Amino acid sequence: MRRVPLPLVPLALLLLCGLLLAGVASAEPLRVTAVLDGDTLELEDGRQVRLAGIEAAKPPRNAGSAANPADGRIWPLAEAATRALSDLALDRRVLLHGPAPVDRHGRLLAHLVREDGLWLQSALLVRGMARVHTRPDVRAYAAEMLAGEDAARNAGRGLWRSRVYAVREAADADELTRDRDSYQLVEGVVLAVSKGGGETWLDFGADWRNDVTVHIGRAAMREVTRAGIDPLSYEGRRVRVRGWITLRNGPMIEITHPEQIERLEREPASAALLSAKPDGEDPWDEDEAEDDPE
Repeated sequence: MRRVPLPLVPLALLLLCGLLLAGVASAEPLRVTAVLDGDTLELEDGRQVRLAGIEAAKPPRNAGSAANPADGRIWPLAEAATRALSDLALDRRVLLHGPAPVDRHGRLLAHLVREDGLWLQSALLVRGMARVHTRPDVRAYAAEMLAGEDAARNAGRGLWRSRVYAVREAADADELTRDRDSYQLVEGVVLAVSKGGGETWLDFGADWRNDVTVHIGRAAMREVTRAGIDPLSYEGRRVRVRGWITLRNGPMIEITHPEQIERLEREPASAALLSAKPDGEDPWDEDEAEDDPE
């Protein structure tokens, strides 16, 4: 398998010592003794840590792991992500930052900073080895992580070269219907915004019964309002939304926290970058899938 070179990364995206170390969850650095996949590792005290706020490429759920595939297939994206995290963290000492809640698999969800100040989440994002995947209780530093993801996507690095992770167009409801029960990034112009009963709907098509819709429920609306965002400001604007695709009338994404929606001020370069494919077989076009919902 060909190796993917790791690009040089702007220092400002990686070194957040003053910011991150202000809220460390571990008083002493701990050595990383094992890397389990592209966003999960094990510390010398036996605890497993899932890197908060990101999701690396992984094989489909029924395919085993990248290190031990159940069907014998090779998953280049997952292997590259695991290798990148190993290069960055294995046998290095790290500090855990943040409240570090425990997920349903018993893993800590935390930001990790190496002793030399390198922030692992950003290092993986700018290399295109992961994408941002925040959740209501794990959303710190979303803006900084989104900037790292943008840098990788605009440069066509890593998973952004694969059609599996391509940003979907909200105008293509049929494609998003096929993406049901998967985590996707979707971009489009919001044609209409409606409010009622403390909830909000963003529609990307003329017929709400079939088009792509973003739903912001009451609890999420409180968070959106607290963040100083008026959803009515999205009408007529191009936005990028990330979340799980469900089917309610047409494809729908449920918003649980405001960091899931980005307002785009100009046309993204991602479509042009992802349409270019080199001649011959490209391992980055293998069909890989995201992890299961947390």
